[in-house]
Parts: sequence; structure tokens; C-alpha cells
Amino acid sequence: MENNIESNEESKIFTLYKDILRYWNERNSVEMANLFADNGDLIGFDGSQFNGKGEIEKHLSYIFANYQTPKYVAKIRSLRFLSPEIGILQAVGGLVQPDKSDILKELNAVQTLVASKYNNNGWKIALYQNTPAAFHNRPELGERLTDELRQVLQQHGPAR
Repeated sequence: MENNIESNEESKIFTLYKDILRYWNERNSVEMANLFADNGDLIGFDGSQFNGKGEIEKHLSYIFANYQTPKYVAKIRSLRFLSPEIGILQAVGGLVQPDKSDILKELNAVQTLVASKYNNNGWKIALYQNTPAAFHNRPELGERLTDELRQVLQQHGPAR
């Protein structure tokens, strides 16, 4: 970006993304849902859709209460602005079981976060989508992504 204002706005969106992963890893449904706009949308790994902060929090609470969730490792690929108030961040993520030390390659994902700037509330998530990185008939792409995420895991550990 060309100036400090844009760099500052980039930083805020990067933090928003890092926070969504951190709160997932901490199993904190309330704080994770609070990152979303009141009318924000979440599209989960299995294609489930949740609309609005309340519905998102309820869904996450259920997951955290009923499943031992793995932790995210991720790498931001890009961030671009559609306007001064709308940014699109693209990333890739992998998951590591709490008692393991390697990426579960079958759970690798491509992630998209659409952030919107609200006057009084700063940046909020308008849409977060977590799409399986299946790479049908192209296993070499899946292996390449897994290797890349393993490097992130070795260097930085799970998102925090």
C-alpha cells in the first residue's frame, strides 16, 4: 500500500484474521463471534452457513462444547481493498490435533475473509468462508500446500 493510513488499515484486517484463528484455537466462541458484524456470515468447512453474530456464536459454542477441535496454522496469501471500507483477505490454513505435531492434510483449507469498516465499531468480518483445499485430481497441489503449512507450523506453531 502507498501510505501509512492504508498500511494501518491493512494491519487492522490482518489482526482481525489472526484473531479469528486465535479465538478458534482458544475455543472462545463469544470473542470469535464478536469479530463479526451484527449481520456477518460464516460459511464453515462443511458448507454450513450461519448468519448474524448470535447464530455464529451459538454454532461455535456447540462445536467447542461437543468436539475436541484441532488448532489452526495459517498463512495469509493476499489482501486487497475494494474500497476504503471493504477489504478481502485470502489465506490458507491447516489444522493440528492438540496431542499431535503434524498438519491434518485432509483438513487443509482456503480461507476468505471480507472485512468491512463500520464507523463506530472499526473493522468487522462481513463474511468468513473456509473452503476445503481438495485439489481434485491434483494431489501434488495438496502436498505442496501441506508442506508449506508444515513450515509455518515449525517456524511459528499454531495461530495465537
